[in-house]
Amino acid sequence: MAQPSSEALTRPVDGEGSRTPVPEGGPGPGGSKVPQVTALFWGVKVLTTGMGETASDHLGRTLGPIPAGTLGLAGLVALLVLQFRTTRYRPWVYWSAIVMVSVFGTMAADVVHVMAGIPYTVSVIAFSLGLAALLTAWHVSEGTLSIHSIRTRRRETFYWATVLTTFALGTAVGDLTAGTLGWGYLPSGILFTALIAVPALAGRFLGLNAVAAFWWAYVLTRPLGASFADWMGVSTAHGGLGWGTGPVTLTLIAPIALLVGYLALSHRDTPPE
Repeated sequence: MAQPSSEALTRPVDGEGSRTPVPEGGPGPGGSKVPQVTALFWGVKVLTTGMGETASDHLGRTLGPIPAGTLGLAGLVALLVLQFRTTRYRPWVYWSAIVMVSVFGTMAADVVHVMAGIPYTVSVIAFSLGLAALLTAWHVSEGTLSIHSIRTRRRETFYWATVLTTFALGTAVGDLTAGTLGWGYLPSGILFTALIAVPALAGRFLGLNAVAAFWWAYVLTRPLGASFADWMGVSTAHGGLGWGTGPVTLTLIAPIALLVGYLALSHRDTPPE
């Protein structure tokens, strides 16, 4: 699986970070509350997107859309509250919140399409505009979009709102290619594997802004992980391996737990104070 270069996606951006952060009851002057971006960051991120896709589908079919959505929202709110109450980056709390964002973000995008009848093409455009509006508001408010500066409550709010929007956008993009365009899950996964290398290469060789490169790759992790997870889970009649969404979800939990446990013990991705 192609991994975006952490150097290309996290190098400092000229002109950013010049505005002094104003604490407003947030985590204070310590390190950023989100992890350092390394190869492991992208690996865990892709795994969580795949697990979120199959977990969402499994819960929706087992419990029904409304109970599953209520459960997903409750889990998301609980873990975000816990994340906001921490004073520093804690791998188990952060990545558990990311998992729930993945699950609920998938549900949100599916509800917009299935229950509201909105085409994925329209969803992609709407979520793209929403993401652009969030990033613009974040930059106007804070003078920076650097993920290395998530040290105040306001910046953390912008960060998680952006993350949730990227998951919804990525879900719509993946469903657009696999379903609406009829490309299927495996070809879509291969496509997004190639596309996710583009921002890293553009950042390294063409001088693409580091923030743009990071969020570009971040959006693509969602359809990348989900496409391969769907391919493993759906029936052979729909072009998949037929393993089932429940077994795929459980299978993906193991490497996620192992990698997050390693990060918690090694502190490899802990931001500097």
